[in-house]
Amino acid sequence: MFDKGKKVWKRGDLFIWLTGAGLALSLIMTAALLMAIVVNAMGSFWPGELKILDLKDGSRVLGIQMAREVIPDFGPANGKPELYRIQIKKANRDIYNSDFVWIDEESIKISQTPKDVVAVTRREWGVFFGYIKEVLDGDQVIAKGTVEGLKVARNLLPGVTKKNKDIEKIEKKEIGAINYKLERVRLKLRKLNLKGVTQGAEVEALKSEVPILQSHYDMLENKLHQLRTAQTAKIVLQTLEGREKTLPLSQMLDINNPNAFSLPDKIAYLLKGINNFFWDDPREANTEGGVFPAIYGTILMVLMMSLLATPLGVLAAFYLREYAKQGTLVSIVRIAVNNLAGIPSIVIGVFGVGFFIYFIGGSIDQIFFSESLPTPTFGTGGILWASLTMALLTVPVVIVSTEEGLAAVPKGIREASLAVGATKFETTWRVVLPAVMPSVLTGLILAMARAAGEVAPLMITGVVKLAPSLPIDGLWPFLHLERKFMHLGFHIYDVGFQSPNVDAARPMVFATTLLLLLMIILLNMAAIYLRNRLRKQLTASAV
Repeated sequence: MFDKGKKVWKRGDLFIWLTGAGLALSLIMTAALLMAIVVNAMGSFWPGELKILDLKDGSRVLGIQMAREVIPDFGPANGKPELYRIQIKKANRDIYNSDFVWIDEESIKISQTPKDVVAVTRREWGVFFGYIKEVLDGDQVIAKGTVEGLKVARNLLPGVTKKNKDIEKIEKKEIGAINYKLERVRLKLRKLNLKGVTQGAEVEALKSEVPILQSHYDMLENKLHQLRTAQTAKIVLQTLEGREKTLPLSQMLDINNPNAFSLPDKIAYLLKGINNFFWDDPREANTEGGVFPAIYGTILMVLMMSLLATPLGVLAAFYLREYAKQGTLVSIVRIAVNNLAGIPSIVIGVFGVGFFIYFIGGSIDQIFFSESLPTPTFGTGGILWASLTMALLTVPVVIVSTEEGLAAVPKGIREASLAVGATKFETTWRVVLPAVMPSVLTGLILAMARAAGEVAPLMITGVVKLAPSLPIDGLWPFLHLERKFMHLGFHIYDVGFQSPNVDAARPMVFATTLLLLLMIILLNMAAIYLRNRLRKQLTASAV
């Protein structure tokens, strides 16, 4: 028996089974985690059913059930049955001062599903649950009651939404562009003043631009005033207890009766919520709305990091493997590269702040943007410095992956190229580099995945809670490398751990987490596709 067990041990069958079991366990845990994220993320977009709970103490609660859990009991068991409590989202934060309440199931006397209740999505203060008393146009009543009021409000809402978009376009784009141009004129005049130039054709030309821009600004202000005063519709809402809330339709994003939804209506509501999540800006301290600025910033930062890290890593790997004389110094450099890959990301972030922002950015401000000082332009966090910091963090991965690929390229291929008269550079450029491209892309895949998920270095090099402007817009020079930006990883951290309203923020955390995972998977799949295509081309050319 002992000899048989010894043979099994020597053959390694036990280790094979243990490896398979570990792999299966890892896959099960990963699938379970992804399933939990998907279910919770999709649940945040699915319309919940509004219920009225009549409690034994005589009070009533209107809301959606969000969770159910066992009530902790730290006393002796004594065969007592488990008691449960449910979490109700009652909304109406501006009236109740809280969104959620926990209710013991034992305290519920009656639970009913009303047919005439509405859920109103607002620009501020979250969702409102209740009834419609009347709809007004100015001081004129145009509808009364929930049924008639809901129809009228839904008919008026598309026009109100269009006007809101026009107002937002004027405020953010047109007026924003004028303010940007006025600021540039001011800075140019100050720059000339610092040089001692206070008069002349150039100064007069700049000053002549101000009245034109100011006139255009006043015209847009008048247009804004007309659009705002034209929005006279408002709705009078009532809570379950009869407390009234007058809400202008311009502050309303959506209104519906989720209890009257059919299955197609629920699916349409789900798809609309997902679409708004992708394309809208955040609201309510990032706990509601969309994440488009964070998506934009994440993709742009990853692309810029890739453009910076990949050439640097490939050149370093080629020098170490193809050109440098192998010896103690090269070995030390390789050890340093491997150690650089193991440095904590926050340390790299601190280096990025000290070197890129304070030293390089501060020097750029002193030389090229002295007219803006003491307000820094490049001497503060921005997407350029964040991308450079992440490139520094991920370049060792590209170096190691490229070196491994170079080591796998047969020496005979290089010798054959040199034998037919090619130079060292031609051999490297036309023979070795195409053969090692799959390894370069492997390193790039790993680098992109890490850069998309990192948070610590970005927090101190350019990421903010809410960016007022995107790094790319229609204003010269179009790509604004000095601007701060939003990032999905930081968005998850901010909403999940910095929000004062944890329960309200939880759906946004799951939805953003799922989006970040999907983005990383898509980036990796695109890089893997390119890598496999290159491998096929190399195989075909070799044949």
